[in-house]
Amino acid sequence: MVQTPAKSLTLEEFLKLPETKPTSEYINGQIIQKPMPQGKHSIVQRELTFAVDRPLRDQKIARAFPELRCTCRGRSIVPDIAVFAWERIPRDENGQVANSFEIAPDWTIEILSPDQSPTKVIRNILHCLEHGTHMGWLIDPEEEVVFVYFSDRTMRLFDLAEQLLPMPSFAADLQLTVGELFSWLAE
Repeated sequence: MVQTPAKSLTLEEFLKLPETKPTSEYINGQIIQKPMPQGKHSIVQRELTFAVDRPLRDQKIARAFPELRCTCRGRSIVPDIAVFAWERIPRDENGQVANSFEIAPDWTIEILSPDQSPTKVIRNILHCLEHGTHMGWLIDPEEEVVFVYFSDRTMRLFDLAEQLLPMPSFAADLQLTVGELFSWLAE
């Protein structure tokens, strides 16, 4: 749902607004509320976050953050999963993970909800790729397909159960097939 304020809001003004449920994003001067996640979306998001975060975090390679606001170059978006290489995770003065992430993730993962515009989601992925993201995934649980967007802006479709999904170079040791990803929906 697009919410057009009575007057144009700047990104700075948007960031001062209280958070909404479901969350809202700021894209091209518009406030766009993401749809409320449903069952398939929630399962894939939870399981994939754990599958990516556990091995990468343990080795201090990267962290996977669900629903993390990333503000970069005039947009403030909330990928379903944002993965940051360990050395790029913003830290506060105490060395703890910062609350504000003003950079694009290294790997952005979006899970399409039934009422969500694929075009809007793809634009967010492409925006991230333009600003340093290594890889973007768009997962469609209904169609059981994964679109993988590479840093050179090429895209590949993965829809066969035995296909191994590509990973960003920092996560090259992770292995996940299309079948494994969508098997979580039956558990």
